[in-house]
Amino acid sequence: MESTWKQTESMEQYVAAHFEETIELLRTLGRIPAPSHREEKRAAFVRDWLTAQGAEQVTIDEANNVICRIPGEHEEDVVVIMAHTDVVFPDLTELPMKEEEGKLFAPGIGDDTACLVNLLMGVKYLLETGLKPECTLLFVANSCEEGLGNLKGSRQIYQDYGSRIREWISFDGYLGKCTDRAVGSYRYQVTVRTQGGHSYANFGRDNAIAVLAEMIHELYQIQVPTREKTTYNVGVIEGGSTVNSIAQKASMLYEFRSADQSCLAEMEGKFQAVIDAWKEKKFDVEVEVLGIRPGSGPVDPEKLKALTAANVAVIESCLNGVQVKLSPSSTDANIPLSVGIPANTFGVVSGAMAHTREEWIDMESMRPGQMVAIRTIMRYV
Repeated sequence: MESTWKQTESMEQYVAAHFEETIELLRTLGRIPAPSHREEKRAAFVRDWLTAQGAEQVTIDEANNVICRIPGEHEEDVVVIMAHTDVVFPDLTELPMKEEEGKLFAPGIGDDTACLVNLLMGVKYLLETGLKPECTLLFVANSCEEGLGNLKGSRQIYQDYGSRIREWISFDGYLGKCTDRAVGSYRYQVTVRTQGGHSYANFGRDNAIAVLAEMIHELYQIQVPTREKTTYNVGVIEGGSTVNSIAQKASMLYEFRSADQSCLAEMEGKFQAVIDAWKEKKFDVEVEVLGIRPGSGPVDPEKLKALTAANVAVIESCLNGVQVKLSPSSTDANIPLSVGIPANTFGVVSGAMAHTREEWIDMESMRPGQMVAIRTIMRYV
């Protein structure tokens, strides 16, 4: 008990002593643009920062993941702890930032820049202790978590380390929430093409927009599975050229989601049936898969329960007993959960307005968030 108390005191002292450094790192990293597939500037900064802290095995892989590897007593046994570098905004120039009344505003500052900063500061704490973990810890500033990044970074980590990975943790989102189930999503672009023509001279010809509209109506008649929450959505429609032209081309972006892989498979079948029916009517319909995020797979329920309980205990202890809310979500943890690796995603900052340019975080929340990050890391030491 005395040893545990001393460890906690050491962590608290570290967080207090490094608070200004944490905020300055957040200000610096938060200005660096990092749209999905274009994270190279942040990746280079994170690599150089980790190397400057004394990390010896830091690399950037082909997916633009920054990997800091700290070998453990059982070197072949791997635990992944990550936070993603990419943001949802396409900016390639410095991101805007402002501070007001203890809040730091910037696009992507909470999702996931602040979580990445607390991960980095947690790695620095471990390096300063000089302690060796009992397993190999793979700290990853990963790419392509957002949108059509399609979890490229996480897929690369699993491809490279596979069955060696014992557990997987992602810092993402806000304090007090923990994801223990993966919401999978299948995303498509559907394009319809017709002959088109002049709206008056060729009246009566098939209009690609009208065909697409009927197709969307049919998709919205699909009965979703009820054994697990399952949703669908048409998020974007495009087509036509001008008001007096019969549209030759129209397209939509369509997705469906569920935390149950069998529900996703059922929805895929129903979606394909609608597409096939329109093709049988001799319409030119093209379907492009934009991204597939798998849902939860065959994870050992007892191992997942144990990991979740340990992480929840850490979070609640750092938040003075505030009860953690468990919920399914679509995160980097989808990849390990889909292949049977116990995984959780939880946040280490407080804020709001994620995925908007008005996003903000509470700078004081970086203190308890950093405690969560450090105590999570130290469970493996």
